[in-house]
Parts: sequence; structure tokens; C-alpha cells
Amino acid sequence: MVNPEIPSWRKTVQSEIVAVTVYADRALVTRRGVVDLTGIEQELVITSVPEIETESVRVSGTGTVGVRLVGVSSDRIYTTEPVAERVAHLTRQIEQLEAEKRHLQAQVDALALQSSFIAGLREKTEEPFAQSLSRKNLSLSETLDFLNFLGSQYSEYVIASGECKTQQQELDKQLQALHTSLQIIQTPHPKESFSLVVGVEVAGEGEFELEVSYLVNRASWTPLYDLRFSTTSDIVHLSYLAEITQSSGEDWIGANLTLSTAKPGLGTLPPKLEPWYIDAPRPQMLRQRQLAAQRPLLPPIPEQAAPAAKADWQEEDEVAQDTFISAETVTAEVSKEGNVVTFKLTGGGNIPSDGAPHKTTIFNDNYPCSFDYVAMPRLVSFAYLQANVKNSSNGATLLPGKANIFRDNVFIGTTQLENIAPGQEFKLNLGIDEGLKIERDLVERLVDKRLISNQCRTTYSYRLLITNLIDKEVNLEVTEQLPVSRNEQIKVRLSRSNPQIQLGEMGILEWQLTLPPQERREIYYQFNVEHPPELMVVGLDI
Repeated sequence: MVNPEIPSWRKTVQSEIVAVTVYADRALVTRRGVVDLTGIEQELVITSVPEIETESVRVSGTGTVGVRLVGVSSDRIYTTEPVAERVAHLTRQIEQLEAEKRHLQAQVDALALQSSFIAGLREKTEEPFAQSLSRKNLSLSETLDFLNFLGSQYSEYVIASGECKTQQQELDKQLQALHTSLQIIQTPHPKESFSLVVGVEVAGEGEFELEVSYLVNRASWTPLYDLRFSTTSDIVHLSYLAEITQSSGEDWIGANLTLSTAKPGLGTLPPKLEPWYIDAPRPQMLRQRQLAAQRPLLPPIPEQAAPAAKADWQEEDEVAQDTFISAETVTAEVSKEGNVVTFKLTGGGNIPSDGAPHKTTIFNDNYPCSFDYVAMPRLVSFAYLQANVKNSSNGATLLPGKANIFRDNVFIGTTQLENIAPGQEFKLNLGIDEGLKIERDLVERLVDKRLISNQCRTTYSYRLLITNLIDKEVNLEVTEQLPVSRNEQIKVRLSRSNPQIQLGEMGILEWQLTLPPQERREIYYQFNVEHPPELMVVGLDI
């Protein structure tokens, strides 16, 4: 069947994607195309558009001829991809593998025939050899040589046959995969696409540039950060990245990319409250609850462990030559209107429709910071390093996202950044630092055998030894914990502490220390647990 010719009043516009604005859960795509008009056109058509939100389509244009845009509509088109060439290619691969399989089978048959001949030769020569040996017509060495020949030949045939069968099994797997692919290709899968039809009234001949924009789903971006710092510097280097993912059905090649924090999918109207009903339980509801209580509960679905984070950069050795030029990183122009932040990338974006994450840099900046340490010796015998950072007052808002942390060019883990406004201070947890050595010992556990006011008293004494092995002064917050009684007959009292400290809520003890380099500091505290002698105390596993 011959396709009808395209009428002269309808013209197809060859367009390309020139700009994309990516939101948290969708993207606004802008296409442009230039067409020569003759004055009789009534419709301009843009083909091969993926599934879009049809209500979002907007059109505009400029040209050397007057054009009135009457309206826009979309046509759904189903096409079937040509598969003849792919079917032929797979068929040739299958025929080649089947020929190799037949060749291997011929080798297996030949080896089996040779093995059978060796086995028959052994059976036929067994009795004559025995008689020759008894009559001393053959020497023992001649007999052993012949037996070794039979054994080695038989072994070679068996090994070669096994190798051929292994190759056959591998060919069977490849053939099965090819047959599956061939079956999938030969099953027709219509491909759905759209055509945008723009109604026009044209005043005469001339050139016209048509611009069309529309929203697509299956596109998103999330912030991602790289934080690099050194223990010898009071600077944190922050790389603000964007991880863009899209499977909209069309590739964004060479388009101007803009990332936006706006949420167009939430609509403009606030949600409407529905009546909130309450009631007394009815007999039927009570029976349903009783039946539900009798049913066995399903086990909870375990959460999947987060994959271990990996560093996506590799530090290169410095080359002291002026002839080398450092590579530049594409950054973005940051702007803010109200609560909406946009990042316009200065370079063209290439984001294929493959559903894979693609990273691009928004900007890089250095942030001054100060470091301090926190330690909880009852749980961990290490101190944790923290950085106190302040976002620049005229800087960009740091959106919530995952941050990869690198310390002295070594990846140490990930953290989660919250929304950080310009001028806001925030903390970064930077992992353990073995430069602070912490020892915790129970130096005394004394049970007072005398009953004081009919109470049994047990005294616990702890000593902490903290050594600063770092070549600079550090600030350290040490947190310890006393047991908290849930029974009014059990009393817990802090009796001594050095340095002196007040007991905080929930049994927390906190010391703020400043340690010069190579200094050793001792912390001592003691507490009593009192209770009636007939009362057994549980949970005092220290």
C-alpha cells in the first residue's frame, strides 16, 4: 500500500531540543525548528515527540512573515520498529553456533570410537599377554610399556571428550539466549509517540522559527555534594553537584540545562480538608477486630542495606610543568526568586534517555570552618571529628542531599545535608580520628556490706585517660553516662567527679576539654547505686 502524500497545507517542522528545565519529578522541554512557508500552510507538525503532559504544551515563534497561531493539538501515533535486519543478524549467529556445535559433536563421536577401540584392544590382549609373561616370551618392561600406552591413550581421549562436552554446554547457553532474543524481536511491540499539530494562518512567503515547550515525566534531579578537607587546613572545599536522571524517551543532546527547585506538580490550589469522623465501635467492627487479632502477623520486610558509598574521583599526582593546563569544570549561574532556586548551567548538557544518573557540577567553593572532637568512651574508644561550617551570607542555598566526605584525599564515608540557607551554620561529622587516644577503666566496684538505712549500696569508679597525639591544640567534648532508675526504690547518685561537673538529664555527664599537643588528661568520676537488699536490680551491666 502506497502512503498518501502529505498535503501542501500541512508542513513538517524539523526541530531539535534547545533547552530543558529539570524539576524534582519532571522536566520542561523546549524545541525549536525553522521552516520555509509558502503562504498556504494551515498546520505545522512536529513529529517523534515522546509521551508528554498534553495540557502543558505551549507554542510561540518569530519570522520574516506574519503568522497567527490558531491552536495546538496532539496526535498519538503507533509505529513498529523495523526488525528484518536484526532478525537476519541473529539468525546468522544461531546458524554459526549450531555449525560449531555439530563440529564438536563429530569430535566427541570420534573420541568415543577411539576410546572404544582402546577398551577392546585391552580385552583382546589381556589373555595373550598373561600367557606370554608366564612363558617368559615378553619381558616385564615391555609389558609395562604397552600397558602405559593403553592407559595414556585412554586418558587423553576421556579428557578431550570432556572438554568438547563443556564447550557444547557453553554453546547451548549462547544458543538459548539468542533464541530468546529472536523470539522477543519477532514479537511486534508497537512504539507509541506523539505528533504536535499547530494550527496557523500564514500571511505570505517567508521563514518562520517555531518554538514548542511541554512537560515530560520520568525526569528528575537531586543534589549531591563532595566535601573535601584536610586536618592541616581550616577550609572545607565543597563541590555542589546535581545528579540528573531521565527516561522520557528523547535524548537531551547539547541543550541548555536549568535545574529548578520549583514543584509544578503540586498545583496552585491548597488541599481541601474532608470531615474527620469519629464514632463508637459497633458490634460488627468489634468482630472484625477480634478476627484480625487472631490472624498471624506477617514478618516485617527487612530493609535493604544501603550500598556502600564509593568515591567517584581519583586524585592525580601533581606535575610541576607550566605546559599543562588544568581542566575547567562546567558550573552554573545561581538565581533565586522567593523560595525557588534555579541553577542555569553555563555549558550544554548531554543527558541521554537511559534512566542512569548523570552528574554535573553546579559550583565549587571554599568554606572556612573550625574543628572540634566528640567522644563517648562508654561506647567507642575513639574520638569523632566534627567541622563547624558557615554558609556564605551571599551564597546559594544548599538543598537536602547526600554528601561524600573526603579527608586528606581519602574517602571516609557519607553524610546527609539538610536545607542550609545563606549565612546558616551547620555541622559536618567527619568520622573517627585515631590521633586522640582514649582509655576507659573501671577502677573500683565496691559493695558496702553494711546496711545504711536498710539500703544496699554499690560504688562504681571510672577513670578516663585521654592523650592528644595530634600536632595541634584540640577541643574535645567527652560524654559519659550514668544509669537512670525507673524504680523509686533504686537511687543513683553522682558522688565524685574530677574535673567537677553537674549531672545532666538522663544521667548524662559532659566535659569540655582543651588539649595542647602531646598532652595527657585524666577524668575520674564515681557514682553509687542504692536499693533495698531484697530488691534485685536489672540492667546494671557495666
